[in-house]
Formats: sequence, structure tokens, C-alpha cells
Amino acid sequence: MRLELPRALTERFSRDIGIDLGTANTLVYLKGKGVVITEPSVVAVNQKTGQVVAVGTQARDMLGRTPAHISAVRPLVEGVVSDFEVTEEMLAYLIQKAQGERMALGPRVVIGVPSGITSVEVRAVRDAARNAGAREVFIIEEPMAAALGAKLPVREPIGTMIVDIGGGTTDIALLSLGGIVRSKNVRIAGDTLNQDIASYIRSEFKILIGDRTAEDVKIAVGSVLKPSVPLQTTIRGRDLVTGLPREIVITDTDVREAISGSVSTIIESVKEVLETAPPEVVADVMRLGMYVTGGGALLRGLPELLEEELKIPIHMIEDPLTTVVRGTGVVLEDVEAFRPLLLDEDETR
Repeated sequence: MRLELPRALTERFSRDIGIDLGTANTLVYLKGKGVVITEPSVVAVNQKTGQVVAVGTQARDMLGRTPAHISAVRPLVEGVVSDFEVTEEMLAYLIQKAQGERMALGPRVVIGVPSGITSVEVRAVRDAARNAGAREVFIIEEPMAAALGAKLPVREPIGTMIVDIGGGTTDIALLSLGGIVRSKNVRIAGDTLNQDIASYIRSEFKILIGDRTAEDVKIAVGSVLKPSVPLQTTIRGRDLVTGLPREIVITDTDVREAISGSVSTIIESVKEVLETAPPEVVADVMRLGMYVTGGGALLRGLPELLEEELKIPIHMIEDPLTTVVRGTGVVLEDVEAFRPLLLDEDETR
């Protein structure tokens, strides 16, 4: 039997926190304050002592630059926990940083996870948060959190379609009456596009670049449709033939060719979800359109390409990088009211 503490007491001695636990970035929402932390999901660990050296931005800056005894790792792969202990350390750091001071009670935490992950993966997230100091842990699927963050009518008898293109996964979901009618989780997203760009540059230019450089190229000149003004950027990498550093110019055409396969897969997955949906829900989507969010939604020309391919209106959600974490904040305002939208703990045992 769980002892329920008076609400006034818990609010005075603890903080409520929402977390978007992403493969690329983790965002933290503090009740009453809004989004307070945006950090890369990277942890640097000293292999000799097992101690955490850095978390977030500091750790990301170490990627590819560490000595042998320090490893900078991403504890989440494709949206799920791949290294439990490191995830726990990262969550403990973020919870402590968000609270700003040590509280008498641990926080209530709402965490967004990709749709369709297994009960074992959900339990890993829940346990990691509890071990990191959370008093209570609530889990919500990211498409639902994103829809709440975008203030979409998910609890109405109306079909709402949302596509969340994150770092590790793309979540495609049809929502109605507070539940997911159809969904598909595709392990192709921002990180995959970075790998596509790095592979293309390696095969076409015989230049080896890291993930950070590939990400910079994607942001600088990435597009899925030909822009009105050609884009180009200069990058530096290691020449695979001579072994020496070399500088080359990459254009939007190069990036478009590199990522075309992955972008096509995402579009085909959206079509699959629509093809299996009930006709009434599809009719709602045709009338109201589809909502696109996540970091991948910022790729130039993507909304226009989706509209061209799917023949339905496409809406870009404002500030797509924070949509999911804003949704966890909506849940925090009244957990009891939103409890039917959360993943039940009993379901994950």
C-alpha cells in the first residue's frame, strides 16, 4: 500500500519534472518554469575509475576527441536505453540540475518514450529514473506527448495524425479519443541521415568525417527539394588515400542524394499507417491535415515534399524541438486527468 502525501506538502518539498529522453538530445521541463534544460544525450565515463567525467554539452564536445581511458557514449540508441547505468547517471545529473537545490522529497517525473517500445524497455526507463532519485515515474508515448505539447484535440472523437522525426526514431501515430489508433515506430531519423551523409562523403569524395561534422553539414545545406538558391558548405576531414587532412565543398545536391533513401523510407512508413487506418480517421486527417514535429521536421523542404507525396495538408508544429517535453509539462499540470493517456505500470510487468 502506497502512502499518499498531502499535495501542498509534496509541492513544497519536491519538484515535478518532465523529461523528453531522446537519442540525440534530452530536454527537461520544470513545472512552473517551462523548459529549463536542453542537453545532448551524451555521457563521458572514465574507464579506469568508472566515474562520470561529463554529461551533456561538455561530453558531446569530447566525442571523437577522448584519450584511451575516457569514452564518450550515447546511453540511448534508437530511443531506448542501451546502457542502463550510464542512463541512470545522466538522469540523476539532469534531475539535480533542474531542481537547482536538494529537495527533501524526490520529484514526480513524466518521461516520454517512443511508441511501440517493449515492456522491458519501458521498465528500464522507469527503473533508471527511480534509481536516479524520482519519487514517482509516469511514462507517456512520445506521439501522445507531442500532440499534447502542440495543443491538438487528442481526447476528442477526431482523428489526429502526428509524425515526430527525432534523433533515433521517427514516430508516426494516428490519435483519437485519448489513445493511439495506429502507429509505427521507424528506426530511421536524424542520426540515420547523419550516417547517410558521412557514408556518401566517404564513397564519393574519399574523405572520412565524424558524426558532428555530418550533423553540421545536414543543418547547413540539408534539403529534400531543390532550393531556389543553391547551398554549399566547406568541410574538413581525413583523406582516405593520403591519410592527410583535406578540405572540400559540399552542396545541397550532394546531401539530397545522400539522404534520399532514408527520406523515402519515412514517407513510405507514413503511407503504411494511413493505408491501415479506419476510413473515418483518414477522412479527418484529409480534412485537418498532418502535423510534423521533432528536429527532423526542420529539414528544408520536408513539409512540401510530404504534401506532394501524400496529397494532404501538412502543418509544421511551432518550436518542433520542444514539442514532446512541453507535452510532459501539460501532463504534470494535472497527472490524474491525463492518467488514461499514460502507460500503465501493470502493463510493463
